[in-house]
Amino acid sequence: MLAGIANTDLILDRDTHTIILTRVLAAPCEQVFEAWTQPEHVACWWDPSGEPLAQCEIDLRPGGAFRFVNRHPPGANQFAGVYREIAPPRHLVFEAMGAIGRVILDETGGKTFLTVRIECGSAERLEQYLKMGIDTGTAKTLDNLAAHIGAMAQRTSSSPLTAPSSGE
Repeated sequence: MLAGIANTDLILDRDTHTIILTRVLAAPCEQVFEAWTQPEHVACWWDPSGEPLAQCEIDLRPGGAFRFVNRHPPGANQFAGVYREIAPPRHLVFEAMGAIGRVILDETGGKTFLTVRIECGSAERLEQYLKMGIDTGTAKTLDNLAAHIGAMAQRTSSSPLTAPSSGE
């Protein structure tokens, strides 16, 4: 487990040049997939600092592009790529920054086991990603995702029930 990252496990597979992060989330796969693919949700949790994104564009289809722009420093940090495979609510594959990202969701007992695989393609690119802090930054975003999903569940459970009108 990473120091300072509460509940995310990290594996560096140097043989396949892959960063693997896993985490259990207290929500069903459908809710996690929605939080991972809908701009109104991604904008709330993607930036490792916890700040909402300045811009979040998602064209959720194979061949569709995405672009996430962090708020600080303005316009400097941008993450963009193209979706390769989409299989709601269990699987998402995208290409970004010269790597392949895989998001795999497995549900058990109403909780989701999330696996994020960042396949870097070469030992050199893996080392570059580690120097950039992609491993710890991604782990922090997963902390943010867990908090966002918790807030989503709290909003859903605290929604007031609609009382029948007295005129019926």
